[in-house]
Amino acid sequence: MDNPSRDEETGEAQNVTNNAQPLPQPRQRPSVPSFLILSFILFMLTSHNGDEFLARHQHQDALQSLQWQYSNYTAWINGTESNFTLPDRDPSLSPLLDTFGVQGPQLDPFQSSYYLNVTGFIHGSAQFYNISPPALASNDSLVWKPVAEKYTEGINMTALVENIGDWNWTSTRKVSLSIVEKKPLGMDGKVVSSSELALIHGHIELTDVVSSKVLSLELEGVHFLSNGSIAGFAQSSDLPIDIRLLASLVPESGRNETVHTIGPELDARITKLKNIIDAGIVDQESNQDEDVHTACPFTFFAQIHPVPVPEFLMQELEEEIQNPSGITTISPPPLSMTGVLVSKECGLLYEINETEGLRTRTFFRKVTTYAGFAAIAYFGILVLFTRQVERSRTPSGISRVSKWTFLAQATMDSVSFAGHITFAILAAGRPSLSLIAPAFLACMLFVQEAQFFALVNQIQGPEDYTPPPPPAPQPTNQTAVDGGSANATPETPASTPTPTTPPSPTNPSPSPQSMSFFRFFIHHVRTDPQARLWVSLFLFLTLIVRVILSPFLSTIFVAATYSSIWLPQIIRSARRGRSSGLSKEYVIGVTVLRLYAALYFLMCPKNVLDVESRSWAPLLAICVILQGGMVILQDTIGPSFFLPDRFKAAKTYDYHPPMPLPDPESPEQSLGDCAICMDAILVDPSLRQRKRKSLDGSNEKFSSSGSSSGTSRSGGLLNAMHVSVGGSTARKNYSLAPCHHLFHTECLEKWLAIKNICPHCRRPLPPL
Repeated sequence: MDNPSRDEETGEAQNVTNNAQPLPQPRQRPSVPSFLILSFILFMLTSHNGDEFLARHQHQDALQSLQWQYSNYTAWINGTESNFTLPDRDPSLSPLLDTFGVQGPQLDPFQSSYYLNVTGFIHGSAQFYNISPPALASNDSLVWKPVAEKYTEGINMTALVENIGDWNWTSTRKVSLSIVEKKPLGMDGKVVSSSELALIHGHIELTDVVSSKVLSLELEGVHFLSNGSIAGFAQSSDLPIDIRLLASLVPESGRNETVHTIGPELDARITKLKNIIDAGIVDQESNQDEDVHTACPFTFFAQIHPVPVPEFLMQELEEEIQNPSGITTISPPPLSMTGVLVSKECGLLYEINETEGLRTRTFFRKVTTYAGFAAIAYFGILVLFTRQVERSRTPSGISRVSKWTFLAQATMDSVSFAGHITFAILAAGRPSLSLIAPAFLACMLFVQEAQFFALVNQIQGPEDYTPPPPPAPQPTNQTAVDGGSANATPETPASTPTPTTPPSPTNPSPSPQSMSFFRFFIHHVRTDPQARLWVSLFLFLTLIVRVILSPFLSTIFVAATYSSIWLPQIIRSARRGRSSGLSKEYVIGVTVLRLYAALYFLMCPKNVLDVESRSWAPLLAICVILQGGMVILQDTIGPSFFLPDRFKAAKTYDYHPPMPLPDPESPEQSLGDCAICMDAILVDPSLRQRKRKSLDGSNEKFSSSGSSSGTSRSGGLLNAMHVSVGGSTARKNYSLAPCHHLFHTECLEKWLAIKNICPHCRRPLPPL
């Protein structure tokens, strides 16, 4: 009869005769659908969904537009027929600008001066005013109301409603400018260094303090170096700015110079765009939030505040900033300005004040300094982690640490790596190379901490394992047996019941060859703990990356991760009744270095990312320091010293039970030989011999075994329990394992640091 057997590789049942061998199954060849799926995956990985073609067409359209603008503009300048006409400056604009003081006067060059270059970042506050005719009619508190009414006279209210969009203008109270300034080009394509005018390009970001959303506007303008005034256009990225109209914003004194500056700039942009198209570079930038839609065109006017520094010293400072030579110059004075962002078509006006600027070169040096200190901090954490792993890479050491402590740190380092790499890409300058150092060290930390987390999880996995209940016994035909036995007679014995064979499973596990990729992946994740761990870690990190994109959720993430660095370790040590095994240098060093990385952004008001200070940052620091101190106290005083007795963990196995002393007459006062070093375990001399005064006043000598002359046997046994090896100092000298093998405590500690089994009988040993 054929007996069903199971193939060990495929897991399928086969019918094999007693003498025949199982026939090998032919290997399945890849099918055409599998080949098509692989081809589709490779196509999706190598293609970019047509982004290159779309960007190329967009660049070509922009090139045609610029060429058309340039041809019409040059024809207008030369006085030939052209489609371009430069409008006159709005006469009602100057009184409005005078109200906010954004038209500065000429200065005495020997007493004060303006910043000659404002390339950098400027942050300030924005005050919103609704200057639409209906709003001005109901607002009598504005001193400059007549000027604003004259400026907004004749606004098309229907177009205003259509253009204003869904942005919350009233809650916009912060503004930041990113400006790049350069000298204009001459007709020969060379920089005109003697020009009193500079072109600026950049972005203006308006921040909604309620939703933390940002509205980004592109900025194109001119900077007059003589009086420190700036004028330009600011519009959303989907509304291209025509820089030919810049001359209509400036006063009459600077109109001619502005007109002759635009032509070479258009020519330079055409040449640059041609090079991009020829090189096939995809350069698509989306600066506007997809959820924000507005068609309001803005005009930007600003006045740089003068500084009490002579003009020649400011020129010397600017030359040293642009081309460092090591000479001693004045300290850079503060850069600030007052500005107005106004949209006549939408009836909106923002007054920009309380500004603070940071030059780009200064910012680059600041980023480089930050990158150096961050690299030192991460290098210190990496060294401390490596030293700690060397101490804990044993079964005894790994059983003490908490895996969640290292998972929390690995999560922080992964986010730090992504943040530094993104920062390096956005910096796009010399500080990018310096930011690679902390990013690389954070990546190394993440990899090693994730590997150690996986190792700890693998070793500590069986701790909470509960074996499945034993299978229920197979039902037998007990009735038939009992009945047969009852009806059987000595002459007619009962028939022996035939044992029943358990039925073979009707649904055998499918072979990997017969399963689809999705089913095989699910089966592998469900059955392989390592695969389940890495998939869970991947999903966890993916979720974190999505969470940190939100400022509010990222704040919660930082507070949660940093506040739980040592908390899992404290809980594990208290539950297990064992110390953490973490060295003091690791706990103190990691606590200090981790807090440095967090508190720099949470408490420093002038950090490189301009993150606002948080009022709860000191509480976070105190919480982390207290946790680190708690870990050290658990190793020093006890794992559960801070818990009441009823909440303490169950008492673990005692390696130092009371043992009777040897016979005082024996030549060697020892408890026996150590099973590791084979040396005698000597008894403390203070416990070898004790005397006490008898009831009748005579001195009786007690042996170490507890017997005395004149006492009963039971009394001697009771006294032996009292005078046995029970002192705290004596108990540290020996250790008795559950398998009744005796060791020196020092020898057993060294052995358990390598293996957690008895060196004599190989049975598992509990923690010492």
